Amino acid sequence: MVYRTVCTEVEVDVDLTDFETDDLIDELENRGYASDTGVKEIVESIYQKRRNGKAFSEELDQLIYTVLGKMV
Repeated sequence: MVYRTVCTEVEVDVDLTDFETDDLIDELENRGYASDTGVKEIVESIYQKRRNGKAFSEELDQLIYTVLGKMV
């Protein structure tokens, strides 16, 4: 019996507003990032600003630093 592997690549448009804050926090925790570092508050701030059409790049930089310990 011969097995073949087929790989398919699909591009999907996803917006942060498609996800609930708790779902994003759960995903971060599942990846090993603790929510007690202020991640939930930062994600909530990004969500609110994005929802209201305001700039959120500072919060996004803060989130990256908080989660990865690196600045972009």
